[in-house]
Amino acid sequence: MDNTDKKIRRSRNLYMIEAALEYFIAILVSGSFLATITSCLGFSDAHTGILSSIISLGSVFQLISIAIRPKRSKPMVVALSIANQVLFTFLYVIPLPRESNMFLKMAFIGVILTAYLLYYIAHPKKTNWFMSLVDDKERGRFTANKEIVSLITGMGISFGMGAVVDYFKAKGDITAALIVCAITMFALTVLHTLTILFTVEPETNSKASGNFLKSIVSLAKDKNVLKVSILFVIWAIANSVTVPFIVTYNLKELGLSVTTTIVIAAIGSVGRILVSRFWGAYADKNSFAKMDMLCFGIAALAFLCVVFSNPANGLFTMTGYNLLHAVALGGINSSLINLVFDLVPEERRADSLAVTQVASGVSAFLVTLAVSPFVDFVQSNGNKLFGITVYPQQITAAVSVVLTLVAIIYTGKTLVKRKKA
Repeated sequence: MDNTDKKIRRSRNLYMIEAALEYFIAILVSGSFLATITSCLGFSDAHTGILSSIISLGSVFQLISIAIRPKRSKPMVVALSIANQVLFTFLYVIPLPRESNMFLKMAFIGVILTAYLLYYIAHPKKTNWFMSLVDDKERGRFTANKEIVSLITGMGISFGMGAVVDYFKAKGDITAALIVCAITMFALTVLHTLTILFTVEPETNSKASGNFLKSIVSLAKDKNVLKVSILFVIWAIANSVTVPFIVTYNLKELGLSVTTTIVIAAIGSVGRILVSRFWGAYADKNSFAKMDMLCFGIAALAFLCVVFSNPANGLFTMTGYNLLHAVALGGINSSLINLVFDLVPEERRADSLAVTQVASGVSAFLVTLAVSPFVDFVQSNGNKLFGITVYPQQITAAVSVVLTLVAIIYTGKTLVKRKKA
């Protein structure tokens, strides 16, 4: 093995570590941890749902990535990654005054939006750079292995930090929990930066210059990009109708503790770990589109669990939801990106990833924004709709079931028979 091969192999291993560290950071700025911060700032359930979907809205900034065409992606990715993760760390600093006022709320929104702006500008370039280290014939299995490493180690972070938050909450000292989380975030930022710095960037066929508007128009006319984008949008809407409101549903309406929700999430992660290699091998052997159809079917069953959930059976139904949803995501998350790599030539992959994720991200945010008033309305009426006792998440989950079925039909009719680029 020559020196170049050794560097590429080492960089693939660093990619797995980088993905795990990035996943840890994502855990600490979402779900129960995000809900803890927003609760300190006095946000409502609906507002927390909107904030959760900022990650989807932020994807629109990937369009900026198309306009930025450096000769090398590494310097830009390193700088923007450090900046966005420092801002994520600052999210835990904002609530430290322990006051609920409009200034702190606006500061929180501004910081999280800016953090995701920087993240999404760098994301297409980083993904294209890191995935260029992997042989096309092994993308399914490599992606599965990468997810397994992230999920196993991520469970440790979730349990550990969740226990810290619950411990200090029980003592009535939420400030200490915020400080520990902020210190942890900073440490993860340092480690994540080192993995990027030591990863090599191979030469690609990507062009270093080009007209932004012409690139957008060209991508919009590309039938393959359009077909993948539509699938991204359908799934994003199906997810965003329900998922942003699940965390507060668990903690408030169903009365589950932070630790319990983390245990449930861990069960889902175990399920996802067990099927990840199967999904990867299946996709490499058959296609990512066929794998999508199976995964969307499982996702539909997951949302059905939410439809039938209530405080009496919440522990069991939400365990079922988390397990099935995680198993489905084990295939869907990797396949949506890999579909772009299947159907789009190498020199257009970064731009295509940006466009498809912008389309789904904007759709997801607008849907969550539209659904939030409905969630507020039903909750303000004592969780009654037309005189019937029902939780808004049960209704939104029913919509998600229908949309995942639409995704199955669409994938079968438009993508299953497509050939790789």
